[in-house]
Amino acid sequence: MGLDRPPRDRHRTAVDELLAGHLRRRAARQPHPVHDFLFTYYNHRPNQLRRWHPGFGVVLVGDDTRDYRDHPSYTRVVVDGKPGVTVSRRAALDRLGTVEFVRDLLAATASRPPQLGCFGLHEWAMVYRTDDDGVRHNAVPLRLGHAGTDAVLESLQLRCSHYDAFRFFTPDATPRNSDILTRQTQIAREQPGCLHAGMDLYKWCYKLSPLIDSDLLLECFRHARAARELDMRASPYDLSDYGYSPITIETAAGRAQYVREQSALTTRAAALRQELLNRCTALAACLTDTRRTTGG
Repeated sequence: MGLDRPPRDRHRTAVDELLAGHLRRRAARQPHPVHDFLFTYYNHRPNQLRRWHPGFGVVLVGDDTRDYRDHPSYTRVVVDGKPGVTVSRRAALDRLGTVEFVRDLLAATASRPPQLGCFGLHEWAMVYRTDDDGVRHNAVPLRLGHAGTDAVLESLQLRCSHYDAFRFFTPDATPRNSDILTRQTQIAREQPGCLHAGMDLYKWCYKLSPLIDSDLLLECFRHARAARELDMRASPYDLSDYGYSPITIETAAGRAQYVREQSALTTRAAALRQELLNRCTALAACLTDTRRTTGG
């Protein structure tokens, strides 16, 4: 099907609005302990996020082809006598292994009930029994100081289910977790209540770009941004200078607030996860059939 320019223009405008503050801070070399994470841990650069892709199976015609004619993942085609471009089947086949991994991970995650009792303690575990030099965001003070931070972690059960958070725990925090997580057990352990599992939907979208459409990518980026804000408001850091009020998970009221906000994000992540899972399932089926019939 052919598309006109407005979807691409709308995407660029939306990204420019979302990233304006980040780009101003980056130009001024002003770090931000909350939002920089979206471009450091997640290594999809702003200019990559700004580039719109329609997704596998969509043909662009007319002026839309200009920015994609020489893109290594696109191929030139002719539709109704008109020149066009589309993501090539070869480029898609080269990503089949990643498509299948993401499909399996999302399906396994979606099959489990959400666990909402972690209270965001992974950030506390990353600074447990450290000094100022060991704090990840060492330009931001700890709300309760080192001793108070350690005491909170020791008073609650550490129940992290996300390997890519767990691997940053301090050595003293690691054995306190309810499970010892590994990369090999990721599919078996990931669960839909985890903030980071929801944030990672953005990662899986951009890792599969340009097979996945940029509309879904941008929605997952927005979700990751909201989840990151909750993540850090519940962290041990004092972010009042950045305009964030803390969620005091060291109190019963704070833990209840965290669960309410975590639950709302879990519901949103479930819808996005299903959208991405649907795309990955369809892609895997299409590409597996292509490989079977062509031997390629």
